[in-house]
Amino acid sequence: MNAPDLKSNPELGRRVRTGAFETNVHDLGASAPGQPPVLFIHGSGPGVSAWANWRLVMPALAQQRRVIAPDMVGFGYSDRPAGMAYTMDTWVQQALDLMDALDLPQVDLVGNSFGGALALALAIRAPQRVRRLVLMGSVGVPFAITPGLDAVWGYEPSIQTMRALMDTFAWDRSLVNDELAKLRYEASIRPGFQESFSAMFPAPRQRWVDAMASPEAAIRALPHETLILHGREDQVIPLQTSLTLSQWIPNSQLHVFGHCGHWTQIEHAGRFARLVGDFLAEADAA
Repeated sequence: MNAPDLKSNPELGRRVRTGAFETNVHDLGASAPGQPPVLFIHGSGPGVSAWANWRLVMPALAQQRRVIAPDMVGFGYSDRPAGMAYTMDTWVQQALDLMDALDLPQVDLVGNSFGGALALALAIRAPQRVRRLVLMGSVGVPFAITPGLDAVWGYEPSIQTMRALMDTFAWDRSLVNDELAKLRYEASIRPGFQESFSAMFPAPRQRWVDAMASPEAAIRALPHETLILHGREDQVIPLQTSLTLSQWIPNSQLHVFGHCGHWTQIEHAGRFARLVGDFLAEADAA
């Protein structure tokens, strides 16, 4: 894939072989002995990348521990192999292959939205590879698709459409302006980006919500300490999903941000980083 030079594009990290393709990975900070790194899994918006999702919180957490954030296949600057099946099985295997390639027996796992469903599935399938779990605005349980999520997954590229989506994502309208909408629109039309994105979630889209849901019994059996975060005004993923997760996961705690949409890690970046940092530090101390 042709890509801009790293110096001109902060969305480019280093390339790591994961199975049959290479993954673009951001790798920051260092962990103390016995302290697993944090693996961040991004959401599924158009033109999304790990850097776009986590740029505000990675530096803060990297002061305390190693932080790893990949572009999941079909997103960002990871390879887009021809004929790739964009499924939960594919994405979970990519995450496990990345952990193996980096020689990481265990991680603390943070998932945003679509990435929350992936994190849940990984923790269920390979529980020994996860120490603690953080789910933010997470998919992964049954719910009726919202108009907001339907619009996100049905995105057709234009600056106007991107601006409307960003208004849906953020409660704080000061975060949304025409310049940012133009930047994210341009990200969404980079070579290969929209083609793979439109192939992932064709209508009718309720089936993709259902496909990302893990079985209730498996979620209830999760042994992991879990931090669940959600924006009260989220128009993309309903707050009820996190309420359900908090009821099903035995060792869970729920934090709801008021005056916050689907961009918890952006609208409340400082609070997000402190909550996650403190939650993981509990396990370090133990």
